[in-house]
Amino acid sequence: MTDSEIRFAKFLVLVNAGVPAALLGWDALHHQLGANPVNFAILTTGMLALVFLMLTLLVTPLRKITGWNWLIFARRALGLYAFFYASLHFLIFFSLDRSFSISSTLNEMVKRKYLIIGSIALLGMAPLAVTSTNAMVRRMGAKRWHSLHRLVYVVAICGVIHYYMQVKADVRQPIAFAGVLAVLLGYRLAVSRRTDSPRAALPKPKLWSGELRVARITQETPDVRTFRFVPPNGGRLPFEHQAGQYLILSLLIDGKKVNRTYTISSPPMRTDFCEITVKHEENGYASRHLHEMVREGDMIRVSAPAGRFVFDKTKADSIVLIAGGVGITPLMSILRDLTDRNWNGGIFFIYSAKTESDIIFRKELADLQKKFSNLRVHVTLSRADGADWSGHKGRVSGPFLGMCVPSLATRSVYICGPQTMMTPTVQLLRDAGVPQEKIKLEEFTAAKRAETVPVNEASAIPATTVPNLPPDDGEPVLTFARSGKSVTLEPDKVLLEIAEDAGVTINYECRSGICGRCKTRLLSGQVTMETQDALTDEEKSKNIILMCQARATARVTVDA
Repeated sequence: MTDSEIRFAKFLVLVNAGVPAALLGWDALHHQLGANPVNFAILTTGMLALVFLMLTLLVTPLRKITGWNWLIFARRALGLYAFFYASLHFLIFFSLDRSFSISSTLNEMVKRKYLIIGSIALLGMAPLAVTSTNAMVRRMGAKRWHSLHRLVYVVAICGVIHYYMQVKADVRQPIAFAGVLAVLLGYRLAVSRRTDSPRAALPKPKLWSGELRVARITQETPDVRTFRFVPPNGGRLPFEHQAGQYLILSLLIDGKKVNRTYTISSPPMRTDFCEITVKHEENGYASRHLHEMVREGDMIRVSAPAGRFVFDKTKADSIVLIAGGVGITPLMSILRDLTDRNWNGGIFFIYSAKTESDIIFRKELADLQKKFSNLRVHVTLSRADGADWSGHKGRVSGPFLGMCVPSLATRSVYICGPQTMMTPTVQLLRDAGVPQEKIKLEEFTAAKRAETVPVNEASAIPATTVPNLPPDDGEPVLTFARSGKSVTLEPDKVLLEIAEDAGVTINYECRSGICGRCKTRLLSGQVTMETQDALTDEEKSKNIILMCQARATARVTVDA
């Protein structure tokens, strides 16, 4: 939803939630509350307080089930109305039934225990109402604020018990409220247990390969565009991904098949589309093609998802996101995911751009900071282009990080940007006391750089032990040790394709470096791979490569 649509939705909630009070006042003025108007008013306001409490608790599950994230903006208003009707409920009892007599009210409470339970519910709602402003969230901190507002569960339980004890004969309505509350609390408990499970925190993504349609192209800055992909026939995406992962695009450029990886900049909860945000690089073979040739309506072959640059929000109460240039894309996906889920931890977003016109997602960052009190956005420009820029100037520095992030050494830090930005930033973090295990990196260029993977000489089989090796005459040759075959290397083909041409069987599935089915041991030489995400650190140390990703220009030998 747009900002104007969200404001209108909040306005509708505020107006409609006040309608019952207006109708009750109208009927009271016209003496239409029945034979016992005081009891009718007390009962009605109590029922309304319970209804709005249930609606407040319903917001989170309804938002997660439907994907209607705008519902979160109505929750605070519903909670305040619950407090309003509960206060009116007590005020009518205290003024019209007890004639403002404190002693009479206390005596009545001693005789009728349900009044004590109702008073506990009302007193519990008071701190929730007082701390419902953005200023109080900032003052308390998101974690403490969230812990306090779990008091709403106790309030709702007391409210239902109060109603049940008050009713003397027909208990169907309080039982109905109890049933609704049991379902809502049961849902919260189930979600909490699932979230605490290590497996549930980072579910294994579904591997998928196929075609998506370019639905929209958005110009973010003069040289950066966002490409939105949707299923050809509409509906949900055919795969699930985690914030921070990437797609592999198979592009046909000048008659050649070119694979490139691009980070998904959209969040996982928006399941009907996914987006990549790409900078037009001067020498970028694929990025130039995307910017100059791809149009809305085009079909692109995609493999997804891949990547381990993901944040486990169940194991941290804050996160620092540091982005440089177009490296903002995976961090923007993480930020959007956290705000979509209304994550209550502290979020510190630090972005370094060259000039003011290079700030990607500028308006959205500003809007998110206004809406979420636990988010702090800090932008610095390395080449501030004029006196109009009133923000921070210069590269990311130690004093700048200290100013932006209190208690930096205690927080998880995610960094993405060019290597020239990340290397000094990592050193700054280490100097500030951030442990290495709390720093996670993702190098970002127009497309991920191919990684050179040399053979680990300590574990390599000496060339003299490889059967049927041809003479080393300098010709680029690929040797399959177990098959006893040697063929000429073709630098424009991956080793899997060369193996297929030579009749050597290599198991594979995705051909995108995601599934890991084509893992093979490199015995000698070196290869480059665009992605190694299917490999563990242990496998890399043992010279395991992905045949569908590996390329070589000099002599290599593989165990196949």
